[in-house]
Amino acid sequence: MRIGVLGTGNMAEALAAHWVRAGHNVVVGGRDVRKAERLATRLGGSAKPAGLRAAAEFGQVVLAALPFGVGASVVRELRAPLHGKVLIDCSNPIGPGFQLLTQSGLSAARQLAAAAPGTHVVKGFNLCHEDVWRMSPPVFDGRPLAVPVCGDDETALALVHQLVRHAGCEPVAGGGLERAGLLEATAALFIGLWVGEGADAQAIAPPLAYAAGPRDVEPGVA
Repeated sequence: MRIGVLGTGNMAEALAAHWVRAGHNVVVGGRDVRKAERLATRLGGSAKPAGLRAAAEFGQVVLAALPFGVGASVVRELRAPLHGKVLIDCSNPIGPGFQLLTQSGLSAARQLAAAAPGTHVVKGFNLCHEDVWRMSPPVFDGRPLAVPVCGDDETALALVHQLVRHAGCEPVAGGGLERAGLLEATAALFIGLWVGEGADAQAIAPPLAYAAGPRDVEPGVA
């Protein structure tokens, strides 16, 4: 698969490393081509550096590893080469005090979709710190990390699910792109619990067998 990466930061490096190892052809794009060159060198394998437009033109799938507030403007500039392609948004619109910055408007993912109509935006890879994505693979207590993914196009979702598996994780169908805001809100909650409170966010959810209540209770019996 041809993958374009928009950005040269930690998330770009962590995710692209999995896909290079999996044998995909990766082009790293940055406004500063020297940073793209350094990242491509660290990634090795098939990775090549380029500008943002060249990365967007190259990829069948394009990762937008860009900070919230920057992503929409970059994608708007690249709407022509992105048209008809799969665009993965891994950003989190989180501000001071772990507050969600999109409470009164569109999610970050839907802002990208509005900036580049005709692009198949998929939300994913936003719930973990970049150091988790650097793990090869991210497996905890023998269980691969589950990655919720939201999007509206079935072909786009199938490609992203494949890339999730090539990162050593298991994809979870999160619904349509209208649910991307729920993923972003979950990230704000979890980061606030992990960083702000030092709490184990994983412990707030019961095992699946108990998620809807005990299954051995007879109907009508409290």
